[in-house]
Amino acid sequence: MMRRLRALLGAALALAASGPAAAQSWPGARPIEVIVPFAPGGGVDAVGRAVAEALGEALGGARVVVVNRDGAAGTIGFAALAAAQPDGHTLGFGPTTPITGARHLMRGLRYEVGSFDYICQIFENQFSIAVSPRSRVRNAEELFAAARSARDPLAYGHAGVGSVPHLAMEHLAAALGLRVSQVTYRGDGQMLPALLRGDIEFGVPAVSSIRGREFRPLAVFADRRHPAFPEVPTVRELGLTGEMVPPGLNGLYGPRGLPAAIRDRLREACRAIMDAPIVRRTMENTGQVPAYLDGPEFARVTAEDDAFKERLIRRLGLTAE
Repeated sequence: MMRRLRALLGAALALAASGPAAAQSWPGARPIEVIVPFAPGGGVDAVGRAVAEALGEALGGARVVVVNRDGAAGTIGFAALAAAQPDGHTLGFGPTTPITGARHLMRGLRYEVGSFDYICQIFENQFSIAVSPRSRVRNAEELFAAARSARDPLAYGHAGVGSVPHLAMEHLAAALGLRVSQVTYRGDGQMLPALLRGDIEFGVPAVSSIRGREFRPLAVFADRRHPAFPEVPTVRELGLTGEMVPPGLNGLYGPRGLPAAIRDRLREACRAIMDAPIVRRTMENTGQVPAYLDGPEFARVTAEDDAFKERLIRRLGLTAE
């Protein structure tokens, strides 16, 4: 009996010690893949690549590579992350919206808020209402007046079902009595050329997608004016009261079940990369707003956002596709 107890105790101690030992040997020679759920070239992708480079340095020279798994409003990439082995060699970087928005509007997704380990939040991606430079609409008041009086709803473009721009515009339209119809694209990279061609009346792109380009921003979905467009009013200034759809909350994730020691090392590295020059420079160049949250807080705000968007989707009468 005593021999059996000693054997069980020894096994338990060995298991307890394996976590720190695994963290010390991880990641080893094998690269860490960071899934970005959008196509290359956008603002999220740019910051994701900067984060990957800084993460490798913070982990002592580890090899960290970005893998773009775009499509279906970011849900393809997040589904791949949720299904990955939780060994620290597959991570994800991007917004919470494929978890908290699209999940309620797309059938067949096999993940939920609890399918991930939340490592840290890094920045907020804010969105705008914008028109083509050739548009006769000069400001948001003119656009809103047209959306109230036009015989047919005004067509607008967004970057995916359940995304922040989709839900934010539907919420604003319901609150202000605007008649609009949504057109879904695979991201701003596809939507903005359609806006230039005149396929849609206006778009709801990320600020990072139009900064330094010819598009005319009319409003920003935020409580405060964006530093990239200080002359552009917020939707609050234009009459939206009460709750507002939060901006895109972007950060680093792992599949649920990361060994605690590896998860803690990643969270320590996440704090360090916020001060990495390449990360700060890339966020500034793309117009992103730094907004660090540690893992537990990131998980908490994601769960709150999920509950809010579920209520909003139900209230707006949006249905799953």
